[in-house]
Amino acid sequence: GIPSSFRNLHLILFLLFVGPFNCFASYSRATELFYSLNEGLPAGVLIGSLARDLRLPTADGQRPPALQPPLSFTLASRGLGGQFVQLDNRSGELHTSALEIDREALCVESSGAAVIGGTAAASSSSSPSPESCLLLLDVLVLPQEYFRLVKVKIAIRDVNDNAPRFPVPHIRLSVSENAPVNTRLAIEHPALDPDVGTNGVQTYRLRDNYGVFTLDVEENESGERTPYLIVMGALDREAREEYVTVIVAEDGGTPPLVGSATLTIGISDINDNCPQFNDSQINVTLYGNSTLGTHVATVHAIDMDLGSNAQITYSYSQKVPQPSRDLFHLDESTGVITLSGKVDGDSLRLHRLIILGNGPGCIPAVITVLVTIIKVMMRPPEVVPRFIANEVEGVVYLKELEPINTPIAFFTIKDPDEKYKVNCYLDGDGPFRLSPYKPYNNEYLLETTKPLDYETQQLYEVSVVAWNSEGFHVNKIIKVQVLDDNDNSPVFSQQLIELSIEENNVPNAFLTKLHATDADSGERGEVSYFLGPDAPSYFSLDKTTGVLTVSTQLDREEKEKYRYTVKAVDSGFPPRESIATVAITVLDKNDNSPRFINKDFSFFVPENFPGFGEIGVISVTDADAGQNGWVALSVVNGSDIFVIDTGKGVLRAKVSLDREQQSSYILWIEAVDGGDPALSSTAKITILLLDINDNPPLVLFPQSNMSYLLVLPSTLPGSPITEVYAVDKDTGMNAVIAYSIIGRRGPRPESFRIDPKTGNITLEESLMQNDYGLYRLLVKVSDHGYPEPLHSTVMVNLFVNDTVSNESYIESLLRKEPDINIEEKQPQISVEPTHKKIESASCMPTLVALSIISLGSITLVTGMGIYICLRKGKKRHRTEENLEVQIPLNGGINLHMLEKKPMEISNI
Repeated sequence: GIPSSFRNLHLILFLLFVGPFNCFASYSRATELFYSLNEGLPAGVLIGSLARDLRLPTADGQRPPALQPPLSFTLASRGLGGQFVQLDNRSGELHTSALEIDREALCVESSGAAVIGGTAAASSSSSPSPESCLLLLDVLVLPQEYFRLVKVKIAIRDVNDNAPRFPVPHIRLSVSENAPVNTRLAIEHPALDPDVGTNGVQTYRLRDNYGVFTLDVEENESGERTPYLIVMGALDREAREEYVTVIVAEDGGTPPLVGSATLTIGISDINDNCPQFNDSQINVTLYGNSTLGTHVATVHAIDMDLGSNAQITYSYSQKVPQPSRDLFHLDESTGVITLSGKVDGDSLRLHRLIILGNGPGCIPAVITVLVTIIKVMMRPPEVVPRFIANEVEGVVYLKELEPINTPIAFFTIKDPDEKYKVNCYLDGDGPFRLSPYKPYNNEYLLETTKPLDYETQQLYEVSVVAWNSEGFHVNKIIKVQVLDDNDNSPVFSQQLIELSIEENNVPNAFLTKLHATDADSGERGEVSYFLGPDAPSYFSLDKTTGVLTVSTQLDREEKEKYRYTVKAVDSGFPPRESIATVAITVLDKNDNSPRFINKDFSFFVPENFPGFGEIGVISVTDADAGQNGWVALSVVNGSDIFVIDTGKGVLRAKVSLDREQQSSYILWIEAVDGGDPALSSTAKITILLLDINDNPPLVLFPQSNMSYLLVLPSTLPGSPITEVYAVDKDTGMNAVIAYSIIGRRGPRPESFRIDPKTGNITLEESLMQNDYGLYRLLVKVSDHGYPEPLHSTVMVNLFVNDTVSNESYIESLLRKEPDINIEEKQPQISVEPTHKKIESASCMPTLVALSIISLGSITLVTGMGIYICLRKGKKRHRTEENLEVQIPLNGGINLHMLEKKPMEISNI
């Protein structure tokens, strides 16, 4: 008796009290699981079992499956992390998926953990290391009584699957040659390794340290390792200015992986060397009649340093007197000493020139040039040139191919004192001639003796030597510079350039690099390349480099050989050119399958064709060449009956074929070429067997020659009595059957006739009492075969009587060999009715026909008369014979219902 309102109030209070505890319980079911696995594992590797690790009851005995619904595990979301795992919904087993985990590709390294698929949260079981890479999954566990949200953390462990790699292949460092021992130089491009921990880069080493270098590795607070090059010995740029070695980075994996780069250490120069002369003194003799500018001597000092550190200047020492300074000029850059003043009788005969070689920051090197002047009492001959050709500073410029006897210069030879006779001659090699110029005395002309060729020699140096009777000689050196002219055409290294390329090449494929040389100089020898007008448009020739390419794919089956011209043109004026021929052979690739002339082949073969006779020829082609175009044929099906000649394609049957067993064959012929890999194609072959008349008709009814049929005397004329039924296994005309009666025996045997088409036997005339008895009809069943018809025979036995009373008597009559005369009369059957056109006849054929009919009628009447007389004479004898037949017949067997069964009939 508690009111319902009071009960409802209790329920509300209960829910208000219990509700918060339910929420707390549900929240407390949230669980975390932590797993770890290596990266790069294949699909199906077990990560962990959630049901086992959560200690959930399973269907193995702890939790009867018939009483409780099964556990269900489901991923709360298919985020990025869910792509790499496969969760079994029933067992809770977590496996790797087909998508391989690559730690370096997935995880972004930072100061904390790298997280995929969610946000990182602290794990009560273990905390991930700074190098951790985590996959986070949220898994829901059902049903309701086991419901909880499981946060699964999967730590991806690094494996050593990456080798260290330097960011640049070539590292260059520079160190001063005066760097002290233990100098440290940071290598700015350390090796990188995506792996972490000990799998990352651990050590560096030099493959060759040359005994003066070593490596050290420093690690900063973030764990980055930087290699340092340490100088371990003295360096000297003048002894060696560069060291090339290989720096190797090695990680700490097992086995360790390495990466390398080329390390070039350049030694920079310092000014640690001073100029030095090879000699301390040079002795020079100078004639007193030497002219201004005469070369006296050249001094040269050497500084082993580089650049500005090796710059040398030359100067006179302060000890050199001013008169000597005025008489001899010293070039401060080149160290060349020349005569700059006139030597006279008051000049000193011995000059000591002390020259200093000055370097930056160095004590000068010292050399002494001792010049001795020899006094000359008479003046030497004089050689005065007057140039006809272009001359600049003593150098004559002549164009090549100038004609013979081109004048170069006039030379006047004289004695300043006018006391002595002076002669001259030309000294030196070259196509030149110095000859007296008549009618003048002491005038000589220098001219060419043959055309000059720049490509043979560009510079000639000859001397015009004059001497007087006292033996004094004077040389005048003439330099002749040959100027180049565009007189040479470019020359190809080969006039016929034979190339080959495989068909189906990539576009813009490289063919060759043409090369032509031009012996001319400057722009006259610069060669450009052009395709000839007969070159196809898809060939390209780089004008500058001569690289020949083809822009499209070549097809050997379309065109196998290409032949065209190319030109090499120089830049002279006018330009000169030469032509070469390019011959390209396109090499075959197996890119064409064998091709049958027809997709389907049909052959008509007469049956009983002899074994291994030629049925037909299968024509197949392959557009490829050589081995790729060689085709082998084979029968895919029916190989136990048919064979094919691989070379000729002749199809043959191993055995004779019988159309009655199988009228047609369908074969598949495969053609395989000789390429690698081979290509193939198939064709359908239909073989139709043509029938030949090799089967006689087979009589199916009557069943045997001993069967008989009762014919009632009351049978009306025209009534069907029985039939002869036969079949022929052949076809066409060979199976068209005709029936005929070729032998008769009985009381009145002509009373029955047979339809030549159907084989139906009908009664022709009414049967009389005298016609009772046994009739035996020999029926010939013939086909219309070609070239020779075949036939079979059967005996049709008809017993004319009211009943059959004595079967044994009839059977005894049938066993007797009948005495029947064979009538060789062919039945006439029109196989296909044809309509003949009736033509108008003349009177003469009509009269002939009427005469024949009249004569036949007379013969028929006469014959019938004779026949009636004979019948009357033998009437009594026939009556007795009929009575003998009728006496035993009292049976009532109906032979019309005999089953039509095949029987063996022998040919006649």
